[in-house]
Amino acid sequence: MGRKRLRFVSLILASLSLLVAAPLAADEFRSPSLTALRVDWRAALDQLRTEINGHPRVASDFIFVPRRSVPRYDPRAMPALVQLNAVSSQFFTGIARSSVPVLLPFDAGAYLEAQRNGAPSSLSLSRYQADFNPVDMFDAGPAGYSASFSLEPGAGAGDGMPTRVFARPVEVQITGSALLYDIADPAGGKGEPVKPLAALYPDLRRFIREGYVRYAFTRFGVAYVVSIQCLDSVAKPRRLACKEAYPVAERFLKALRVAGGQRMRPLMDVASDIIDRPSGRSADFSYRPSGDIIPNSGYRNKSGHPDVMAYAQIRFPLEKAPAFVRSQSYGKRDKNDGPTAYPWRDNFCESRSFEVWQCGGGYGHQGEDIRAAECPPPGEGRAPCDPKQRAVVAVRDAIVIRASKDQAATLEINSRTEHMRFRYMHMNPQAMNADGLLNGRLVTEGEKIGVVSNYLDHPAGTSMHLHFDVQVFTRDGWIWVSPYVTLVSAYERLIRARGREVGPEIAGTPQPVAHALPEDVIKPDPREGSSSEDN
Repeated sequence: MGRKRLRFVSLILASLSLLVAAPLAADEFRSPSLTALRVDWRAALDQLRTEINGHPRVASDFIFVPRRSVPRYDPRAMPALVQLNAVSSQFFTGIARSSVPVLLPFDAGAYLEAQRNGAPSSLSLSRYQADFNPVDMFDAGPAGYSASFSLEPGAGAGDGMPTRVFARPVEVQITGSALLYDIADPAGGKGEPVKPLAALYPDLRRFIREGYVRYAFTRFGVAYVVSIQCLDSVAKPRRLACKEAYPVAERFLKALRVAGGQRMRPLMDVASDIIDRPSGRSADFSYRPSGDIIPNSGYRNKSGHPDVMAYAQIRFPLEKAPAFVRSQSYGKRDKNDGPTAYPWRDNFCESRSFEVWQCGGGYGHQGEDIRAAECPPPGEGRAPCDPKQRAVVAVRDAIVIRASKDQAATLEINSRTEHMRFRYMHMNPQAMNADGLLNGRLVTEGEKIGVVSNYLDHPAGTSMHLHFDVQVFTRDGWIWVSPYVTLVSAYERLIRARGREVGPEIAGTPQPVAHALPEDVIKPDPREGSSSEDN
């Protein structure tokens, strides 16, 4: 019986190896693979015990179950964590939904001790958060959590902070995740150690990537990344230089405490697979290959980034077909028809001053431009068509990340099999505010969240289109990936027919080159489209 079983297993393994080795057809798409990390909750409870024991009056109320008596994956055996969630959820709604220990600059022990000593309830919460104020953005779920905090101008002065008073609050973001996307990433895993924090975070590394200074580390088996948006250059009046952001981020890291979370069933690795697509062929829809951008439209004439990943099965972001993925900045260089015609063409790696390390030169567009079809001429039986009312819809059930002044709305997915973000740009901020499209709102797949517009700093600041992009979470934090194939796959489901790939295939994947300053980015001819900063 043992030999038969061994032979059966060998046959299965051999079959799997053939499947892995089989080449992917030129027009087939794959789903991404993800690595699931195992959370060490015992270590998290040990750290929580140390933090709470620093406040003796509070510690007496927290019940820590001895290690040996903790049943596996039974949250009822962790009353200390349950009690902590009850305290933290007053300020961070849904914190118990996080499958990983939530690290925040929130000293729950100090807060409880102050309450028991009769501290007024009006006392600022930032007192227990190293002067950091929570931004109204907190999302927790089966994959992990994300949160944002701000440091007001002048806060922390004289405590190792930079002497310059910033014109605006400095926003600090943190994400902890048990799901990591496995992407081809030549720049991944790099960085420099931070010696002053080595005792707290032995594997901490600091690096500047895609417009943020990032601090990545592992704690309790979980990947955490703290980041601040900054300029990798000299300081400017209203923009933080990355070196100025260092002490802010390091103050934040020193203040991190276990603030909540809940032990859950472990996540499982997600294997890559070929995407199911409609069997019937469309008579009209065609698209050029991923990475086949308009010639000479890439940074320093670099080519695009071929990527056959459909990163998620989403609803197409425009309500109705036909719609067209075409460049809005270099369109007149395309030999094909105008911006509202097939075939689609990738514009993820077009030249911009935005860092995109999936692109050959390290700079790119970050996403794809999508344009709705022109209104047909009026006629008998045709429904009325208003070119300024082409609906934009939510691609998935998600939580909204957006402050009232933001020109972009981001939808975040946090599930047992996905941890990713979808960003929409060029919709009018005032209209989004009026619709309540703000931090924390839950939207459902297919729900109207705006209209295709032309807003970029002001109305009519760009052409009439939607910019759509995708970020996935890796050990380096949130990374831009090409949404082109994701959009092709979504459009095929919308029209219930498979598209036809046309044009040459792109061989090989361009590799990032040495870092270059934004001033080196090739600027499009303004006569050829919208602003060079059009995203």
